[in-house]
Amino acid sequence: MKLGNIEIKPNTAALAPMAGVADRAFREICVSYGASYVVSEMVSSKGLTMCDRKSKKLLALSEDERPAAAQIFGNDPQIMAESALACLPYKPDVIDINMGCPAPKIAGNGGGSALLKNPDLAEEIMRSVKNAVDLPVTVKIRLGWDKDTVNCIDMAQRAERAGMAAVTLHGRTRQQMYAPPVDLEMIAEVKKSIGIPLIGNGDITDGISAARMLEETNCDFLMVGRGALGRPWVFSQINAYLQHGIILPEPPVSERMRVMVNHVRLICEYKGEKTGIREARKHAAWYIKGIRGAAAYRQQAGTLESIEQLEEMAYKISLSAE
Repeated sequence: MKLGNIEIKPNTAALAPMAGVADRAFREICVSYGASYVVSEMVSSKGLTMCDRKSKKLLALSEDERPAAAQIFGNDPQIMAESALACLPYKPDVIDINMGCPAPKIAGNGGGSALLKNPDLAEEIMRSVKNAVDLPVTVKIRLGWDKDTVNCIDMAQRAERAGMAAVTLHGRTRQQMYAPPVDLEMIAEVKKSIGIPLIGNGDITDGISAARMLEETNCDFLMVGRGALGRPWVFSQINAYLQHGIILPEPPVSERMRVMVNHVRLICEYKGEKTGIREARKHAAWYIKGIRGAAAYRQQAGTLESIEQLEEMAYKISLSAE
């Protein structure tokens, strides 16, 4: 698949732009396991244009995670265009516009998936951002706001007219949040309706589900979000199945714990131990999921104060699994 002149490897998948999760550390780890494209955590267009320090930190991209996109959100065309320009010093390969986030604090302020209720404004935003930068610009959407306003075909066609290089479609409405299963038939209909690449998103957790998304929708590429939480190796599993038909098993518990500790060390390296350990608690809970005694260990993970405590917990978990 190509986004402008940016080429992405076939039969692979991208890491979705999950707020509070897909930071530099996690993106780099996912790339090491075969993610062929990553998108930053979404950044507030207003924050960027007001030189907010936190917003700018979210845009830090390393050479170890390319090709990579910077994702912005907001509901003002001019401010969105200015924020796209503000991303350029961080050298993203692509600018991505978030029109799919269902979080109340985003949609409640007119951004994210709320733009699905105002297609004219959404199209104006896409055109403004596209006209502001020379980079490929993409957009992420959902099926619609709710079951009575499913307008993803119209939104995707507007994206194509506005010059978007690709559309990412999460196969649920905003009302559905993350359940029930994604609507593969609707994703397939959107793919038929546009001439630009369509990236399928939702319920991709392994090689088999990745293949199903490709086969049933004919989409051009895949994006993995929640399926990678505590499981960055999911990209290796997807690549092995799509490229060679091989089903890779989940790694042993000791390997999962090794990856978890390395992940947290990387977070602390980039953000400092105090901030890193606080943010690592949720990641530790995801890595522990499904392990014998997981409930007690998750409770322990929620009180972690140091890397040493995490290493001790990981050691105990590894021993108990032998």
